[in-house]
Amino acid sequence: MNHVRSLLHFLAALVPLSAADRPNILWIFSEDLSPYMGCYDDPINRGFTPVIDKFAKDGVLFKRAFVPAPVCSACRSAMITGVMQTTTGTHQHRSSRWTDGKIVPEDTRIHLLKGIKTIPELMRDAGYFTFNSGKDDYNFHYDRTKLYTVGSRKDYQPGQNGWQGNRAEHNMSITKDTWNARPDKKQPWFGQIEIKGGKAGKRYTRKDHVLKPNEVPLPPYFPDTPALRSAWTTHYNAARGADVRVETILKQLEADGELENTIVFFFSDHGNNQSLRHKQFCYEGGVHIPFMIKGNHPAISAGTVRDELVNALDIPATTLALGKAPLPDYLDGQNLFGENYKPVEYVVSARDRCDYTIDRIRTVRTDKFRYLRNYYLDRPLLQAQYRDNRKEVIEFKAARDAGELTPYQKLHWFGLRPKEELYDLTADPHQINNLADDPKLASELKRHRDLLESWIKKTDDKGQYPESAVQLKATYGLWKDKPIFSKAKVNPEYDQFRKKK
Repeated sequence: MNHVRSLLHFLAALVPLSAADRPNILWIFSEDLSPYMGCYDDPINRGFTPVIDKFAKDGVLFKRAFVPAPVCSACRSAMITGVMQTTTGTHQHRSSRWTDGKIVPEDTRIHLLKGIKTIPELMRDAGYFTFNSGKDDYNFHYDRTKLYTVGSRKDYQPGQNGWQGNRAEHNMSITKDTWNARPDKKQPWFGQIEIKGGKAGKRYTRKDHVLKPNEVPLPPYFPDTPALRSAWTTHYNAARGADVRVETILKQLEADGELENTIVFFFSDHGNNQSLRHKQFCYEGGVHIPFMIKGNHPAISAGTVRDELVNALDIPATTLALGKAPLPDYLDGQNLFGENYKPVEYVVSARDRCDYTIDRIRTVRTDKFRYLRNYYLDRPLLQAQYRDNRKEVIEFKAARDAGELTPYQKLHWFGLRPKEELYDLTADPHQINNLADDPKLASELKRHRDLLESWIKKTDDKGQYPESAVQLKATYGLWKDKPIFSKAKVNPEYDQFRKKK
C-alpha cells in the first residue's frame, strides 16, 4: 500500500494543477469556541451570529461534531495528521517542547510514526500552495517549511517549538502570507487562518451586541459568583465576535476574487475556554464544536443539516478528498461526502496531561449518552492547574470555604471522582446526574465500557503508558520558575526533579 501511495504522489507532482482543476480549500480554525450560535439553536445568541448562520444556511451544517481532545495542542496534532493523538504519542499537551524560542533537544523530540505525513504536506504533494496564518501548536518534531509554502518567521529553524509552538505572524488584515503570496495565481491553495474565537472575549463583538453578565444565566454546576458569571458571559460575546472575524475573512476572499473557487471549513479546536468544565475536560462542552462547510462544489448542497455523530478527524480526510489528493490508509477519519461514507456509532475523545496538570480521562459519545472514564481518582476535578490565579477559581474556592456550594458542586469539583460517569444527554444536557450506578442502565454502561476498552486495545492508546521522565522534566523546566506552579500543590510526579532540601 505504501508503494501505491508513493506512486500516486509522484504522478500528482508531475501533473500541473490549476484552480480550475481543483478548488482552493480554507480552514478557518478557531480557538476555544463552543457552538453558541443561532444555527445551533442557541437561545441567547440567536440573531447575533448572522454571518455564521448564513454560512451554515449556504453550506452544510454539522450539528454534532466532536474533536479528539478538549485542548489545543493535542487536538491540533491530531487534526494536522488525521490521526488520533493517542496513536501518534502526541496526546500530552505541549509536549516535544523546550524553552521558548530554543531548538528542542533530540531526546525531547517526539517524531511521528514512519510513513505519516501532515495534511499540508499531502496537499503540497498533490500540487497545492499551502499556508498557515496563525499558530501550529503541534506536539511533534517537524520542519514548518516542509508543511507551509509561506508564513514562517524569518528566524525560524526546524525544531523551534516554543512555549506556544511555532506560529506565523498573526496577520489580522489577511493580506500577507496567505493566498496572495503564491507566485502562480492559477495554482490551487490550501490554507489555515486562525481566529482567536473564545480567547478574544468581546474584542471583535459589535458594540451594540455586547452582553452584560446579568443577561446570561450560569449552568447549575457553577456557584453564582461575579467572576464566574463574567467569564461565562465573555464566551457568548466571543461567539458574537467570531462572527465578525468570519465576515472579515469571507469579504477578503471575495475582494481578492478567490471566494467563488474556495471551499471554506469553519470549526474550532475545542470548547469554551472561559469555563472551568469545558476546555481541558471531556464533558459535552469541552469537545462539541461548531463545524460547517461552504463552497461551490457538487458535493456541498446548500441548506443541508447533518445530525449524525461526526468525528472531527473527518475534516482532514474530507479536505484531501475534495482536493483530489490521495487518502492514506492510516487516517482515522473518512470523507464526509464519499460514496462509502458510513455514519459512526460513537466518537472517542481523550484528555491527558494539560500544561503541568497530570490527568487521564477518556470519553465515548454515542447517539444518546456520554460515557467518561477517570483514571486519576485520587485527584479532584479542580486540581492545581494553569487557571488557578484567575478570579473565577479564587472566587470558586472562596465559595467552597464559606460553605456556599451546593452538595453537588462541592463533591463534583473538590471530592473524589467516580471511576465511571454516564449521562443521558436528552434528559440531562448539563451532565449532572451520573447514571453509572443505575441498575436500569447496567447494559448501557457495559456497552460504553466495552466500546472504550476495545478502542484502547485496537489503537494502542498511548495514554495507558506513563509519560517519559524526559518529557516530564521538559514540562517541569517550562513551569518551575512560574509562581503559579512553584507555590501550588502540584502532582507528585514532579518531585523527582525538585532539589532536595
